[in-house]
Amino acid sequence: MPELPEMENYRRILSEQLLGKTVSNVLVTREKSINLSVEQFTNLLKGRTIIAIERRGKYLIFQLDSGNSLLLHLMLGGLMYIGTEQDVPKRTKQITLSFGEKHLYFIGLRLGYLHHLSSDQLSARFSELGPEPLESHFTADEFLKMVEKKKGMLKTMLINQKFLAGIGNLYSDEICFDAKLLPKSQVNEITVQDKIQLFHSIKQVLQRGLQYGGYIEMPVYQNDQLTGRYNEHCYVYGREGEPCLRCGTMIKKEEISSRKSFYCPACQK
Repeated sequence: MPELPEMENYRRILSEQLLGKTVSNVLVTREKSINLSVEQFTNLLKGRTIIAIERRGKYLIFQLDSGNSLLLHLMLGGLMYIGTEQDVPKRTKQITLSFGEKHLYFIGLRLGYLHHLSSDQLSARFSELGPEPLESHFTADEFLKMVEKKKGMLKTMLINQKFLAGIGNLYSDEICFDAKLLPKSQVNEITVQDKIQLFHSIKQVLQRGLQYGGYIEMPVYQNDQLTGRYNEHCYVYGREGEPCLRCGTMIKKEEISSRKSFYCPACQK
């Protein structure tokens, strides 16, 4: 499932290509991917201009000049591609938004969705989301207050969207590695210094993920050279049986909170 770096990568690319563009046509081939009838959805979108594209956690928000928004959650397997009919990947598209000869394709939305929402509906969707970890006002002091009375496993805390918005299975393991902490560590048993390091690891790993274009392998547009490069730079995720980049010990895989987790048993404590 795309996490914060992947969705921020999408946001940046789509902002460059779509801001100020007007929707000329809408094609929906899977009605379950939207929250209205196809006719309503189409009528509300055609002729509307994209005035901003924002991200909140793992969501993208396409702001329309009508005052309403499109809320996107890709969920597991969801992808996007922007291009023409000549260069689009040969994959099943659930929704296509056209902007003249350029099209934004939503692919693999079997679990994901694109919903047309009013500003009040949008606010309600985000009412329980935690802070954005890359925002400048998210500080170590704020983080220490948040974890002061937390219990349970570290990984479980990190992937809880009510705690922090945007971290999922992959980056939680990468963060734990960077902080030299085991994903199954009990939050109330790690030291204050460990918690401060964890805060810095959250920031560093997510920025690193964004720097390398996230882990989604499919390019977002033709000749996209950035998207998906994080796969070449993972610390531990997906590297079971390979040597730790820090100490050389073999990386292990274990199921934690019903999720596959990767870690180094030697240098993560």
